[in-house]
Amino acid sequence: MTLRVDLNADVGEGMGDDAALLDIVTSANIACGLHAGDARTMADTVALCLRRGVAIGAHPSFDDREGFGRRDMNIAPEAARALVLRQIEAVATIAAAAGARLKHVKPHGALYNMAARDPALAGAIAEAVREFDSNLLLVGLAGSALMSAGESAGLRVASEAFADRAYRKDGTLVPRSQPGALIEDADLAVARALDMVRTAAVRSIDGAMVAVRAETICVHGDTPGAAAMAGVLRAALEDAGVAVCAP
Repeated sequence: MTLRVDLNADVGEGMGDDAALLDIVTSANIACGLHAGDARTMADTVALCLRRGVAIGAHPSFDDREGFGRRDMNIAPEAARALVLRQIEAVATIAAAAGARLKHVKPHGALYNMAARDPALAGAIAEAVREFDSNLLLVGLAGSALMSAGESAGLRVASEAFADRAYRKDGTLVPRSQPGALIEDADLAVARALDMVRTAAVRSIDGAMVAVRAETICVHGDTPGAAAMAGVLRAALEDAGVAVCAP
């Protein structure tokens, strides 16, 4: 059976070369205007995706532009549901005006990481997605509370792995504030991605092998050299016989 994986990128954040990145990846997570972006960048990014046949997704975050959505925040589940729903609607409206539809939702930054371990927050996000469109795909950290919440809500889910981030032995990501959290060596990122796709495992920063289900692999658009890394990664996956395509 042919192995398959999606290659996604966080875009519309006002940094990096989105056009070059969208020539390579198969899914795009578009910033919804709170941690980054605005209506203009959303529209421009949707247009880039349409021209390249890239699946369009919403990338909702905490309302934290100053911290780029990467600071943990206290939020009640109902407030989180409303926050995420509002952002999905923003991108979906712009996509519809261009004749496109949303395919997926992937939370950003601290919202993503908190939902990975907090069932109540994860449930609120899943409910927002289901309320807007139960056919949308919910993307989250492999093995996390967000994936469980999505399944419980009756949504399709895609377990995400990271080629450019280090893992801890519990399967969570090493915080960006710690040394070694970001992987900028393309060869190392490729080797890790191939391991995740072929063996459903990756070596953690402390040396342990961690189970990781990789249905979609992220390349962060704000990582230096992101487009070049994505190109090397996609070529290596295809050379290894892995079909790179949107879910």
